Amino acid sequence: MAPARWPTILLALAGLALGVAAERSISLAAAQAPPPGKTLPPAAPHVHGTPKGWRFTWPPGDPARGREVFQKLECYSCHEVQGEQFPGPSDTTHLGPELSAMGPMHPPEYLAEAIINPSAVIERNHGYAAADGSSKMPSYSDALTLQETIDLVAYLKQLKPPAAAAPMPGGHAGHTMP
Repeated sequence: MAPARWPTILLALAGLALGVAAERSISLAAAQAPPPGKTLPPAAPHVHGTPKGWRFTWPPGDPARGREVFQKLECYSCHEVQGEQFPGPSDTTHLGPELSAMGPMHPPEYLAEAIINPSAVIERNHGYAAADGSSKMPSYSDALTLQETIDLVAYLKQLKPPAAAAPMPGGHAGHTMP
């Protein structure tokens, strides 16, 4: 290689190194930026830890698409939804709670956990536990996309029991409406 090209090559390499360093700095700054709608206190920058007071914010989702997910998974085969026109539960050995009143009783994160990790919380006195202590409800963590889970939770959150409906057997008897 001719000696006159070395300064040009060195300048090009230096420019490339500066560009990579600048891009990495921008990426780090973006990674440390709070999500939209959340701010970090100015005296406590976020450096490899969870900011004090942080809480997961569940996305809103689309209840109509969530109802489609409910139908696709045939959730109605184990869960009744008062006020909806789904086929009735077909498997009474795996009967889960009636769902029309669940939305106001639970935060969305609880409903999501019940879908993707149903054995996390089990009401043992209602017949929801299998012989080994796990939930009779299968996990849908591998069957749903994240968006489908968000939409299904949105559908469950907007459910309300019919005004004149009496509590159904197999429902969430231990819960009260807030």
